[in-house]
Amino acid sequence: MKTITKEEIAAFDTEEFNGRIFVIDTPDKTNQAVNYLSGFDNLGFDTETRPSFKKGNLNNVALIQLATDNRCYLFRLNRIGFSTSLIQLLSDANISKIGLSLKDDFTSMSRRMQFTPQGFIDIQKLVSEHDIADLSLQKIYAILFQKKISKSQRLSNWEAEELSEAQKKYAALDAWACLRIYEKLCHTNTFT
Repeated sequence: MKTITKEEIAAFDTEEFNGRIFVIDTPDKTNQAVNYLSGFDNLGFDTETRPSFKKGNLNNVALIQLATDNRCYLFRLNRIGFSTSLIQLLSDANISKIGLSLKDDFTSMSRRMQFTPQGFIDIQKLVSEHDIADLSLQKIYAILFQKKISKSQRLSNWEAEELSEAQKKYAALDAWACLRIYEKLCHTNTFT
């Protein structure tokens, strides 16, 4: 089984998402984004929640990220909530939404809205079939692409008035990386 150390990852160049990032913070933008994304078979998926540093205090999901190969849409749920169109997309069994550790995302989303997520694929359930022992996004990505993913924005305020450029890039990269991992796992059995 393939595994990688933090020290090995540290030697790699940092990966960046170089596609376009769209912040979705109004109902009109939501419907336009969902219409666009509905034309794809596979989407990278992730969520972000403002961290809580008090035991037992849980915050709602603030952001859902959905990525194609060259675009990422950041749905600011703390501003727009779950629209009907977004729920339909997340419930569409014909569109694969690829993420990591999805149970945690579903639990967080269910605190905001009750719906039945369909069409989701958890990378953690695929990697063992490809001889990969590690389960974190950062380690899986490093094994497959020999690049590191920075986690510096993970604990930032995802409910901020405006998302910083660093937050946008971090959020887009996480969703896009899930899509890239899935595509790599689906198209090859040997890794460099």
